[in-house]
Amino acid sequence: MGYREVYDSWKADPESYWMNAAEAIDWDRKPTKALFDENAPLYEWFADGMVNTCYNAVDRHVENGRGDQTAIIYDSPITHTKREVTYFELRNRVATLAGALRAKGVEKGDRVIIYMPMIPEALEAMLACARLGAIHSVVFGGFAASELAVRIDDAKPKAIIAASCGLEPGRVVHYKPLLDGAIDQASHKPDFCVIYQREQEVAHLEEGRDYNWHGFQYGVEPAECVPVEGNHPAYILYTSGTTGAPKGVVRPTGGHLVALNWTMKNIYNVDPGDVFWAASDVGWVVGHSYICYAPLIHGNTTVVFEGKPIGTPDAGTFWRVIEEHDVKCFFTAPTAFRAVKREDPTGEFVKKYDLSCLNAIYLAGERADPDTIEWMQDKLGKPVYDHWWQTETGYTIAGNPVGIEALPVKIGSPTVPMPGYDVQILDEAGHPMKPGELGAIAVKLPLPPGTLPGLWNANDRFIKSYLTTFPGYYETGDAGMIDEDGYLYIMARTDDVINVAGHRLSTGGMEEVLAAHPDVAECAVIGVTDQLKGQLPMGFVCLNKGATKSHEDVVKDCIKLVRDKIGPVAAFKLCAVVDRLPKTRSGKILRATMVKIADGEDFKMPATIDDPTILDEIRAAVKPLGYAGG
Repeated sequence: MGYREVYDSWKADPESYWMNAAEAIDWDRKPTKALFDENAPLYEWFADGMVNTCYNAVDRHVENGRGDQTAIIYDSPITHTKREVTYFELRNRVATLAGALRAKGVEKGDRVIIYMPMIPEALEAMLACARLGAIHSVVFGGFAASELAVRIDDAKPKAIIAASCGLEPGRVVHYKPLLDGAIDQASHKPDFCVIYQREQEVAHLEEGRDYNWHGFQYGVEPAECVPVEGNHPAYILYTSGTTGAPKGVVRPTGGHLVALNWTMKNIYNVDPGDVFWAASDVGWVVGHSYICYAPLIHGNTTVVFEGKPIGTPDAGTFWRVIEEHDVKCFFTAPTAFRAVKREDPTGEFVKKYDLSCLNAIYLAGERADPDTIEWMQDKLGKPVYDHWWQTETGYTIAGNPVGIEALPVKIGSPTVPMPGYDVQILDEAGHPMKPGELGAIAVKLPLPPGTLPGLWNANDRFIKSYLTTFPGYYETGDAGMIDEDGYLYIMARTDDVINVAGHRLSTGGMEEVLAAHPDVAECAVIGVTDQLKGQLPMGFVCLNKGATKSHEDVVKDCIKLVRDKIGPVAAFKLCAVVDRLPKTRSGKILRATMVKIADGEDFKMPATIDDPTILDEIRAAVKPLGYAGG
């Protein structure tokens, strides 16, 4: 079957499709059905099954006679270290660490924060938690103490597992003082910490709270795998850059196993035993899904790489690792390749290595620019596949399903939606757009197995953030279009990015500046079309009751504020005071409609608008600014 047949077979009978995919997982108790929709729009998958992630990622391969296969290749050009861990060794190490955690009181449902660099022990810590049914939350190693403290207070971990330090080219990152600072700042205190002491820096251990990684495990009884329900959280991952209350994405155990296992063959086209390398970090979702879990669940060999694309020691590092370790499939972010291309524009380093083992390269994490993809295709002579997904989904929303059918690549598109994702382009009022028209990218509910069922202790916030704008849909927060062939294009975050004379600027950032003015109660910044600069920002501010300054003075202040805080590059000169902003009933500002008014375009009246008369006020405000809507 080709892609179209597979996608249509999922659409025709999602229940059978996912129950069939679940057959590849070893369940302690098989689920009776795939989808549990009693609490819609909060959906669950395989909820009544019983299963253990660590068993599926480690033990079953040993029991199936593949214990001698390498599970993890560790390659650290920073420390000049290389080592391999077999599935047999991995099982023993994880069972022992889990036994030590259990002996200190960690059990099913407890949270454990992991704060570690790119070393095999980081994966062992994740798997040890999974073995016990404990819920891990990996925080990117070296994250500031204040960021770590916020996550400690939200997850309330019983234990924290950390390393003494991380390593960057030419410097040591002192993890332990950051951890100590975070625990001091946090209201919640962990019962204990386990510290992996690295040779490069031995950290001070707090008496009675901190344990040395090795001593902690000495003489303990190894732990068996604890079966958990299919809807039991496997982990919490806080989306990066959270301010105020953190946003803890929850990953459910059963769906996570089924979906990740499915992707390894269908998207990445690797077979058990093949070497798979995702050059990311365990602190990000790519590291969770494609350094730790998916390759091991599927019986692949995963590469844990502690280095950089350039400077460890040169722009040939990627190619060395691929040749040396026989990597079949390589996955990284476009940024990494831009760095390599800048350092080695003619591809001299590529010529030094034999890359015949490599089948394909996958890119994700940000939009892959055509220049970089063309350079890669030209210098490497390998297929380069962009694919698009989010922390929230945990794996591909749209990609090229090479294991089903390698579709023609269109540069600038991550190709097509995967089974499980009914992707639609909607206008602001929730109406589907025509092919080629730009709109909000939304996914029809339910989302497929393995995607977030909610946020940690914050399901109201989950519904408000993702499910309210377009009822019946998950709002991705990205804008884009689908072409006549069904290929998806991701253009930008929905409200937030404008292009002023080639500079990509965040309107959200400008709104933050305007909101800081003492007289401004509420504001919105949109990008309007400009013949010379492409786009210009236009601000609308609503004043506090009792504001004493004239409208003219407030506008002058606002223009100066943006110039001072963001710079002349923002070209912020258009600003108007209005009584109120057009909003949906749920309180979302209708920025896209405001843009159409300012640009003098026709638009459909949004069905969700609170009060249509406000649009006349916006028209009146735009007129003196000399824009098309006036």
